[in-house]
Amino acid sequence: MTEILWWHWIVLGIFLMLAELAIPAFFLLWFGAAAVVVGAVVAVLPTFPFSFQVIAWTVGSVVLIWFWFKVFKRGVYRTRAGLSRGTFVGEIGLVIRELRPYDKGQIRFQKPMLGGETWEAIAEEEIPVGERVKVLDVEGNLLKVAKIQGRGP
Repeated sequence: MTEILWWHWIVLGIFLMLAELAIPAFFLLWFGAAAVVVGAVVAVLPTFPFSFQVIAWTVGSVVLIWFWFKVFKRGVYRTRAGLSRGTFVGEIGLVIRELRPYDKGQIRFQKPMLGGETWEAIAEEEIPVGERVKVLDVEGNLLKVAKIQGRGP
């Protein structure tokens, strides 16, 4: 059997990370990153047995994937209560489906927010289509909005 050298791991890691561009699931990146780390370790410790290299790569991949899905992704994109408050509060949108008390409507933002231009919203008052609203709060996956009272310059 041919010996696996440190640069084989680096090439595998780069290949997997480049494959992520063709398969955008944000999953292969972590296998590639773990392979690059194993390659760096094997470059420093050339006597590291192949079986331990494979185990290190597997464990590293699992840890990075777990870290992404459980820690980083949740903290950046969502809070435990739902959508991130700081992303929406204070933003101005346009009503595209009428808002009524205790009924969902829909608003559209001029620029996409977290990948979407339109969002479900609720209001304490009736707001017709075409009115501008300001986001006051986030309740789960719904935006709580209020009508903008004056038309500014």
